[in-house]
Amino acid sequence: MIGVKSVTIDGESVYVFNSAIYIFDSTSGSSLVLDIIVSEITFKKYKDRESLIVEIEMDDGRLISSFMYLKTLPGELPQLNLFCDLDDTEDYEDFHRVNENDSVFPNVEEGITLADIRKVEMPNEKVTLKLNLPIDQAEWLKKQKAKDLNAIFKELLYEYIRKQ
Repeated sequence: MIGVKSVTIDGESVYVFNSAIYIFDSTSGSSLVLDIIVSEITFKKYKDRESLIVEIEMDDGRLISSFMYLKTLPGELPQLNLFCDLDDTEDYEDFHRVNENDSVFPNVEEGITLADIRKVEMPNEKVTLKLNLPIDQAEWLKKQKAKDLNAIFKELLYEYIRKQ
């Protein structure tokens, strides 16, 4: 099966943890499909978009540039399903083909965990805490910069989690 070397979405290179590129044949025609596992940050960036300009560099050196539609698929990992209609599949004869009646589709989640993805790119999430502290600690906290507090709490939490 032909492999994907790199993917660029709207001019930005995207780190791909796993991918599958194939031709999907249905009664309404054929589509080129690219399923990719990406980081949570990349997923959040593109998940609400309907269409994207995608460049796919194949292992054999071919470059596919196309306007592709986006579907997000349910699963445990952040996955983008990109596809475009094909009028002629002649240039894609060596691609894996999947029929709409097939029960098995390529599984790009196999062999990858969310922990593996987060080792490469850890997302940050805003958290609001309500604490009941002595007044001197509350005053000290109010005087600190958000960047410094983020670093302090991140370090404290990692240390606390390691000890448990």
